[in-house]
Amino acid sequence: MAEIRNQKSEKPTPRELGYSFPAEFAPQRAMWLSWPHKEASWPGKIDTIYPVYSQFIKLVAEGQRVCINVANEKMKAFAIDNLARVEADLKQIDFYFHPTNDAWCRDHGPAFVLRKSEFSNSKFEIAVVDWDYNAWGDKYPPYDLDDVIPTLIAEKLNLPVFYPQIVMEGGSVEFNGKGTLLTTTSCLLNKNRNPHLSQSEIEKYLIEYYGVENVLWLGDGIVGDDTDGHIDDLTRFVNQDTVVTVVEENKSDENYEPLQENLKMLSAMRLESGKQMNIIELPMPHKVIWEDQRLPASYANFYIANKYVVVPVFRDKKNDDKALDILQACFPTRKVVGLDSTDLIWGLGSFHCLSQQEPAV
Repeated sequence: MAEIRNQKSEKPTPRELGYSFPAEFAPQRAMWLSWPHKEASWPGKIDTIYPVYSQFIKLVAEGQRVCINVANEKMKAFAIDNLARVEADLKQIDFYFHPTNDAWCRDHGPAFVLRKSEFSNSKFEIAVVDWDYNAWGDKYPPYDLDDVIPTLIAEKLNLPVFYPQIVMEGGSVEFNGKGTLLTTTSCLLNKNRNPHLSQSEIEKYLIEYYGVENVLWLGDGIVGDDTDGHIDDLTRFVNQDTVVTVVEENKSDENYEPLQENLKMLSAMRLESGKQMNIIELPMPHKVIWEDQRLPASYANFYIANKYVVVPVFRDKKNDDKALDILQACFPTRKVVGLDSTDLIWGLGSFHCLSQQEPAV
């Protein structure tokens, strides 16, 4: 495996070598997951998440491979048993013996970047960016197993690896695939991530390692989000020029003001082309509270697969169907499916947080 250590410009960066991070709506070879096993992430409730988690896998596996990190044969057998119960196509599912601390593969998984191929029979060449990972500001140690997952996967797939050597999480960044990246100041400028770096220095890393040219910053995240404001609960690209962004209609709700502020900021932003982006408003679900804790329920935490868009829903008679209808109009070539995430969100994340896409080449 070719290893590229490129801190302090000792070696070329992904951008300099022609790599960039594709949009999630681009064709995918696979979805990567880390099988949930940490009971402390779903205290008193972890057994309730496996049916909907397995249903998520079943849907995605209809249109691409699903790759799952497991600790050992026992965990693999448990996963297969749960997947068989929902009649998932096991021929589409691959298991890798990569032990993890937790299940949040969006944040500890590999960031796959692509470039046009000059020498191979494929259209593209693929590489992995292995950012440092510290469990959202050292909130949930240990995380040493999660931190090495990108390189372990790259070794299995025989891919080159880039090492920026700063903390970054996949849920904190969103891409249109044409050079624009969306993120939040509340997360990336938080002193629990990279306190030695300024905003402009962090932008430089985003540009060099994700291969983008236009970095746009929103503000705060939603209430209950322990990631300090990940973009994937707020605003998502549905095509190169269009985002959906969550808004709260209840003015007395504590999410109302920060989401209105983000909406105003989006309206003033410009894409890499200089165009103003199209903005589609997505409702917020009603408050989801468990054990007196407000949970970060958001319809924006959907996963865009080749065949489906899998959306978390929350038993909200008013807004679940409204959100699904809005998203279906955004994805005319895919079927939008809502899966009940009421138990899953007790872990403070949903389908997008749990997954990471591998692009097709």
